[in-house]
Amino acid sequence: MNSDTVVRILQKSFRVTLGATASLVEILQDPQKREANLTKIKAEVDQLTREWANKGEMTEQEARSYVDTLMAQRRGEMNSGTTVTTTATPVPTASPEVQLELQELTAQLAALRAEVERLRTEENR
Repeated sequence: MNSDTVVRILQKSFRVTLGATASLVEILQDPQKREANLTKIKAEVDQLTREWANKGEMTEQEARSYVDTLMAQRRGEMNSGTTVTTTATPVPTASPEVQLELQELTAQLAALRAEVERLRTEENR
């Protein structure tokens, strides 16, 4: 990573923080903007939730298909009477940093889901 990239990342981070702070001040000062921003956030979270649900459904179907194929092959091998020897191949493990990041992302996802559920509950009241 060169110094220009670092500078751009820092500059973007600063601008995002500054923009978020300005938006927060506007929200606190203007109740109409607060409602507009909450509505926008709800819509974005709902859209993300739908996208993640669709992706999860596709992944679940792929996994089920894969497991069903393995089970069918296994049953076919057992029925044919042949003995198959398998060798264990080591499964690569992710670095501790990647595992920590995955845990953090999982926690964020759980928090988002809980927030969406809370917002949906509030809407239905």
